Amino acid sequence: MALPKVCGIETEYGIVVRGADNNPVSASSLLINAYLAAVAHERNRTGQARVGWDFEDEQPANDARGFSLDPMLAPEVETTLVNAVLTNGARFYVDHAHPEISTPEVRTAREALIWDRAADEIVRSAMDAARDMLPDGAEIIIHKNNSDGKGNSYGCHENYLLSRDLPFGRMARQITPHFVTRQVFAGAGKVGCELFDRPGDEITYQLSQRADFFEEEIGLETTLKRPIVNTRDEPHADAQRYRRLHVIVGDANMSEVATFLKVGTTAIVLSMIEDDELGDDFVLAHPVTAIRQISHDPTLGQTVQLADGRRATGLEIQWGLLERAHKYEQSCGLESVGIDVGTDVLKRWEAVLTGLEREPDTVAHQVDWVAKQRLISGYQQRHGLRPNSPKLKAIDLQYHDMRLDRCLALRAGLETLVDSDTAVAAKSQPPTSTRAYFRGRCLDKFAADVVAANWDSLVFDIGRDPLRRVPMMDPLRGTADQVATLIDESDTARILLDRLGETN
Repeated sequence: MALPKVCGIETEYGIVVRGADNNPVSASSLLINAYLAAVAHERNRTGQARVGWDFEDEQPANDARGFSLDPMLAPEVETTLVNAVLTNGARFYVDHAHPEISTPEVRTAREALIWDRAADEIVRSAMDAARDMLPDGAEIIIHKNNSDGKGNSYGCHENYLLSRDLPFGRMARQITPHFVTRQVFAGAGKVGCELFDRPGDEITYQLSQRADFFEEEIGLETTLKRPIVNTRDEPHADAQRYRRLHVIVGDANMSEVATFLKVGTTAIVLSMIEDDELGDDFVLAHPVTAIRQISHDPTLGQTVQLADGRRATGLEIQWGLLERAHKYEQSCGLESVGIDVGTDVLKRWEAVLTGLEREPDTVAHQVDWVAKQRLISGYQQRHGLRPNSPKLKAIDLQYHDMRLDRCLALRAGLETLVDSDTAVAAKSQPPTSTRAYFRGRCLDKFAADVVAANWDSLVFDIGRDPLRRVPMMDPLRGTADQVATLIDESDTARILLDRLGETN
């Protein structure tokens, strides 16, 4: 039986400074520090120590295929930049040249969307807070996109809990068709192409911001030679039982429906794979070629070659996966993704594929690339612009602008699934369904006693005793049902730790 698909989203935001030094690393640090200071001030905790990230369990050299790279060749982990843990259980930090928010672990695609929306609200609050720390007239501007238009891409990653017993090779082979084709509804849209070997006017518009940047089918890297399936083996949990699939192939979505479907459909497909209910009918012959071919054709008519010699469009592969998902619902159920949420995912998945097949404009309120294409086409026609005009690329960028008064996505009529009050509450409150609840509540109530935190442990300093590390190796332990009363009734961290010791 498939494990519960505990999941999360990591978003690297684009950053630029106007009117001041435009160093992205220092600007990202200022942005995060400004937000943390503003939150501390609001909570009257100006003298409180900040809880940073614990790098104890970071192992970027471990490869899921059963080996480890030489540490000198492993993806770099930056440990000296700003890296904070928030009371909602999330991580807000500088990742090389970008501010990044990793949402807390959640149990369903619905929760993933809520805390992704909370991340956007945190970034907007951070921009406001940073303005007071900049020279007059200067401003930090954040974009939720994936490309700077100069050949550089930054990611929106996902994570899913899998059983360690699932053979990684089979999982990688069977999930790849979904990763390659889900862009038909989850692509964020992009003006132009950044492949060095394609003429600038050959691809005027495409489905995905990220498709141009993938060069391998499978691999460990995330910034160079990007693979469609990433093999980093850091479960952030009990490695004997669990595996974490680190997904780097998605776009950052402004559409809430697209985010919901991106996570929800992937969780269902992974559950099918884990229960060995999918099979190899959709395995691709050339995945790297296919992901670009599909992205480069907004008419959705481009076919790609399957391993068995057949050809199919991205839509046809998605219809095939949906058909299998309906059969899976009948044979195994959707408990692994949450029954109600899974049922909603299937319903919306079918509706959006139907709309894309019949007339893409009918899903412009749900699919980013369609919404953006409509805005760009209208502007191009009104002003008589050539397809790759810089003005159209500016419209593309403005679609992702996180400033409320400049964001075109907010004016595109996109359907909302999360109300503002829920998103704002999730800025500071953790989900109740995973260990993120324990992490967030402890940071909220006992922050002065927490030395460091990461996904699978908290480190406490409660006085003269040695530092106390509380392991959290099971993502489904530490939920509100399990620990809320315990935390509520513990007046100090010492009492909490003593009572935890009694229950273990």
